[in-house]
Amino acid sequence: MVKQSIFRSLSYSDLGFVDYKKTWDFQKELLNERKNNLIDDTLLLLEHPHTYTLGKTANKNNLIGSEDFLSKKSISIFEIDRGGDITYHGPGQLVGYPIINLTDWQQDTHKYLRALEEAIIKTIAEFGITGERNDKFTGVWINERKIAAIGIKVSRWITMHGFALNCNTDLSFYDGIIPCGIKDKAVTSIEKEIGQKFSMNDLKEKFVKHFVEVFNYTEIKKNNYQNF
Repeated sequence: MVKQSIFRSLSYSDLGFVDYKKTWDFQKELLNERKNNLIDDTLLLLEHPHTYTLGKTANKNNLIGSEDFLSKKSISIFEIDRGGDITYHGPGQLVGYPIINLTDWQQDTHKYLRALEEAIIKTIAEFGITGERNDKFTGVWINERKIAAIGIKVSRWITMHGFALNCNTDLSFYDGIIPCGIKDKAVTSIEKEIGQKFSMNDLKEKFVKHFVEVFNYTEIKKNNYQNF
């Protein structure tokens, strides 16, 4: 059961366009601060330069782009500490990193993943897109097309890493990988589904609204992290 009687505050930050390694290091700092109750639950929203990340269980054979492909497209590669296989981050993609204490919500990793999917499904519904879950794979799907990937880490019930939602994304960058190790599925984006680009700021506002709703926050505060 969700612990709705507890006053819960969320600190939200829009970091803009940020290097992957810098943000990964920042997440680790926030994770330790959250463990020690020095900060509230925190949601980071941002975009990354072109990056492939490989989770702890990733099959390196799913990185299929040649050295020439990687060099010409200026793609960075990181082996990281989240679950899951290989995925892409890049401009025009909304990336979200919740650093939240599940003890104050539900100590259930499965329910946490489903709640992240729910927040994304509600967000893309505002663009007229019907998102759904896949019984075999995490993330958000539109029929057989994946629009959002999710990969997390949970330490002492504190979360880090998160999701990547394709928005105004150049999908050609997926040609260098087998996304999430899934060979027989396509990827898509909001732009591809609705046939036009849109405001990332508008999308972020919509997502924050639904994230707060799904995770039962009582208060939301904006934190600019000026020293980041």
